[in-house]
Amino acid sequence: MSNAEGSTPPINELVEGSGNASHVEHQHAEGTRSGENQAEVSAARQRRKIAQLEEKLATLESGRAVKERQTNYYVAQGRAIRRVVTLFDSLEDLVAENDRRYEFEEDTETTAEYQDFSWIGYMTFTKTMRWFHQKATEAYYEEYADMLKMLRRGADAARGDDTSKLKPLVSEWVNREFKPDPPVDPDDKHSRGFINDACGRLLCPSELDWNNSAVKAGIRDRADGYTVTDLSFPAFVYEKYTANPDDLEDGLFKGKILLQAFKAVFTSPSSAKDVEGDGDGADVIISNRRARKSFNTIKVKKHVAQIIKMEKVTPRSIAYIVCQVRFALSSVTSWRSIDGDFDYVHFWRIIVDFFEKPPGRDTRLRADKLLEWWTRKIFGKNRRNDLSQTVMENMSVNALARQRAARADAVFDSP
Repeated sequence: MSNAEGSTPPINELVEGSGNASHVEHQHAEGTRSGENQAEVSAARQRRKIAQLEEKLATLESGRAVKERQTNYYVAQGRAIRRVVTLFDSLEDLVAENDRRYEFEEDTETTAEYQDFSWIGYMTFTKTMRWFHQKATEAYYEEYADMLKMLRRGADAARGDDTSKLKPLVSEWVNREFKPDPPVDPDDKHSRGFINDACGRLLCPSELDWNNSAVKAGIRDRADGYTVTDLSFPAFVYEKYTANPDDLEDGLFKGKILLQAFKAVFTSPSSAKDVEGDGDGADVIISNRRARKSFNTIKVKKHVAQIIKMEKVTPRSIAYIVCQVRFALSSVTSWRSIDGDFDYVHFWRIIVDFFEKPPGRDTRLRADKLLEWWTRKIFGKNRRNDLSQTVMENMSVNALARQRAARADAVFDSP
C-alpha cells in the first residue's frame, strides 16, 4: 500500500491540525461572546432612549396639566366678571382705560363719561380679583392675552348659565304670584313679553298703568306715547310692582322678583323661596361656616357668593340681576344688548350710576341704606365684618381681658 492510499498523516500535522481546530473553536467562542455583548449594549442603549422619552413625555404631560389647571382657574375666576364687574364692557377696554390714565395722568374732570365708567369698572375688577394686576404686569403678552381670553370665556359662560337658570324659575315665580291663565310656559319664550298679561304687567314702564286697556294696546302696537325704552323703569323693579309717581325713589329696586333672582344666582335656587321678612331668615354666611365645620368630611358644593367671597350686595350685582330678570320676562329668545327700543347697555349703566354717582350727600346716604337693605335681605343680619376696632375693643369680652390684665399688673407692682 502506498502512502497516498490510507496512510496516516505525520504527528506534527496532526498536532497542527488539532491546534487549528482549537483556534477556530476559540474564535467562534469569542465571536459569540462579542455578539452577546453587542446585544446587551444595544438593549441598554434602547432602555436609555425609552427612559429619556418617558421623561420627556412626563414633562410634557406635567406642563399640560399645569396649563390645564391654570386655564380652569382663569375660567372659574372669570365667572364673576359679568355678575359683579361689568355686564357688557370688555376687559381689554377696562385695562386700556386704566393704562391711559396712568400714562397721561389725565384730570378726571376732563374725561368723557364712558371713560370714567370704564375706569371705575377696572377698579371694581381689580378689587374683585386682587391677583390680576401683578399677574398682568409679570406676564408676557401671549400669556396675558390667553389669560384675558380665559377670563372672558368664564364671564360669558356664567352669564349664559344664569340666563338658562332664570328662564324656568321666573316663569314659576310669575305663575305662583299672578296665576295667569294660561300660565307662563317655562320653556317657550315666545309666549312671554307684552303679549302675556302677567309678563306685560311686570315689564310695563312704571309711569304707565298696565290695567288700562289703552296702555296695553298702545304698548303692544308700539304706538306714539307708549314706546318702551331704557329710560323707563319697569314695574318689576319696584316694591309690590307699583311706583309712587310723587316719589319714584320710594320702593325702587325692592321688587320681590329681584330678590328671588338674586338669591337664585348668588346663593341657591332653594334660598329664593325665602325672601319675605327683613333679613329674619337663616344667615347665609354663618350657615355656610357651620356647614363647613359640621361636614368637614363631606364635600359641600359652594354657591357663587362663597366662591367670589361676596358678603355684601353691590350696585353692579343689582344691575346685573335687573337686566337678567327683564330678559327672562321678555319674548326675546337669545341674549342681546338691544331689544327693540330698549338698550340694555344704557339701562345697566343707569342702574349702576344710581348707586355709584348719587347727586349729593343725602342721596348717597339713601343709596347706601338701600344697599344695606339688600345685604340684609340676601345674606341675613350678620354684620361682624362691619364692626370697627373701637367697637370691638369696648365689648365685654375684650373689656374684661383688659381689666384682668390691669389687676394682675397692679398686684405685681405693689410692694
